[in-house]
Amino acid sequence: MQKGKIGVTTENIFPIIKKFLYSDHEIFLRELVSNAVDATQKLKTVISTESIEGNFDDLKIKVLLDKEKKTLTISDKGIGMTHEEIENYINQIAFSSAGEFLEKYKDKKEAIIGHFGLGFYSSFMVSERVDIYSKSYKKDEKAIKWSCDGSPEYSMEEIEKDEFGTDIVLHIAEDSKEFLEENRIHELLRKYCKFLPVEIAFGEETEYKDGKEIPTGKDKIINETKPAWRRKPADLKDEDYRKFYVDLYPVHDEPLFNIHLNVDYPFNLKV
Repeated sequence: MQKGKIGVTTENIFPIIKKFLYSDHEIFLRELVSNAVDATQKLKTVISTESIEGNFDDLKIKVLLDKEKKTLTISDKGIGMTHEEIENYINQIAFSSAGEFLEKYKDKKEAIIGHFGLGFYSSFMVSERVDIYSKSYKKDEKAIKWSCDGSPEYSMEEIEKDEFGTDIVLHIAEDSKEFLEENRIHELLRKYCKFLPVEIAFGEETEYKDGKEIPTGKDKIINETKPAWRRKPADLKDEDYRKFYVDLYPVHDEPLFNIHLNVDYPFNLKV
């Protein structure tokens, strides 16, 4: 097992993350799912250009909640990471000056994570420990487990993992128990991920039978991968527009009418 310290040039990055982003701590789920989508899209690109062995029929992202173990897992079957890539992308966070960093972004806290690619580290806002299990699509690469408790120290070791992709396991902290509630996670997935281009599964579909709600064993997909604006008007019916409207404004009245425009920007619209 390899042990080391995350490469921060001067001061520890974790207090910076907590200080600036704690009020927006729910965004961790958006960032982790977005990373999973990106990894999946990259694998799709690789599959189209290279010959890779494996079954790629089901590339959905799964969000798994375990209240007993106090864990939240974001699992993808994407491109995965090698040992070297984890070293480069996870273990190295370098800033010339943490003080300069804070001063520059004191009024722009919403830009910090996106600008510096710190999406993964937002997980430490709600976790007492984070584990990564990843296997690269690259031939003969070993699967890796990375673990960190929010301090600069981490551990890495080789593990057995059958499929490509990455599982990020968040051990939810005591002060963030709200993220162990199914309704809360579903709310955030619908808020931030409802139109992402890769299927995101959370929980099981159910059906009513004999007056009871029975699990079907099928994944419940919480997002629409092909929203109305990505489809041709000729392929859409009135019910499709209504569903799109309800997805956006679930507490509003029925739409009065719909107009579907497909034009280049900029354009002028007068009504």
